[in-house]
Formats: sequence, structure tokens, C-alpha cells
Amino acid sequence: MNHATQLIAAESALLIIDAQEKLVPLIHGSEAMVRNLAFLIDGAAILDIPVFASEQYPKGLGPTITALAKKLPVRAAKVAFSCCAIPSIIEDFRKLNRTRIVLAGIESHVCVLNTALDLLAEDFWVYLAVDAMGSRYGIDHDITVRRLEGAGAILTTVETAVFEWTAASSHPRFKQVSALVQARMRALRG
Repeated sequence: MNHATQLIAAESALLIIDAQEKLVPLIHGSEAMVRNLAFLIDGAAILDIPVFASEQYPKGLGPTITALAKKLPVRAAKVAFSCCAIPSIIEDFRKLNRTRIVLAGIESHVCVLNTALDLLAEDFWVYLAVDAMGSRYGIDHDITVRRLEGAGAILTTVETAVFEWTAASSHPRFKQVSALVQARMRALRG
């Protein structure tokens, strides 16, 4: 892997976009997406990756879903599609020297797309956790992922991101990450 595109924990932040009550049930494959969002947030917490979250017009679309709200106590409200319309988002990334931003959430073709394009324009490295993103229709998600990859975003999955942040089995928190991965595997088997 080209080191320039590697997901480095000390340079990373996670942004969870609009996983809200009135939106999530409409998303194609929402149950898997929510499990993957929770896994990614938990992995980031174990590895001290700063996590940010947004809510699109929460008065009308409701708050972040209960399954994730406890993991995301601070959620910035917005009405623009891009999270970059929230001034503190880019300011905080820069203040913390976080140049590699992992995006996850909904909808892929609206708020994730606009946020990714704005972050790329601001010279951030953008990583799409494609298995923790979604749209109401699969085609919207698929085309957006292709479009953003062409624009310079880097595709990843939640498990790949967490392992890439960990970097090696010698990481002091590897056992916690391993336990998280094993719990995910058990949950997937049902």
C-alpha cells in the first residue's frame, strides 16, 4: 500500500453523518449498516480516534437512533447537506491535526457525497467506510461510491479501517480490537 494513502490513527478522525430516527429505517440494508456504524464507533473509541457526528434538521428528521446516540453524545445540527457547513467540523479537524477523515452514515448520495466533496476540496484525505454508509436505493449508494472514488476518496470497510488504525498485533490495545472483531463475527452469525 502506498503510505500516502494509508489510514494512520494519529492523523485520523471519524465522522458519522445523519444516522437519524426518521432516515435509518428507509435505508437499504439499514440493519447491517447500523451494526457496522456501531463497530466503527467502538473501534475508534478503543484506539482514541476522535469521533464527530451530525444530524440533518433534527427537528424534522429526529435525533440520532438510540442504538448509536449513547456512543455519540455530541452531535452537530445542520440544514446544509455538507457537514462542512458546520464551521467547527473543519476547524476541529485542523486543530487536532486530523487530515485523514473516515466518513460513514447516510445518505450516501446526499450528505455523505457533499461532505466528501467539500473535504476533498479542503485537501483532506477522505476514506469511505462503504459498509457503514447507505441510501434508500442501492443504485444511489453504488453510483456515489464510484463517483467519490473517481474524485479521490479512498474506499474501505469498517473492519479494514479499524485494523489499519491498529497497524499491528503488537498495538497495546490489539486485544480489545480483537475482542470487538470477534463479537462482530458472533453477531453476524446470529
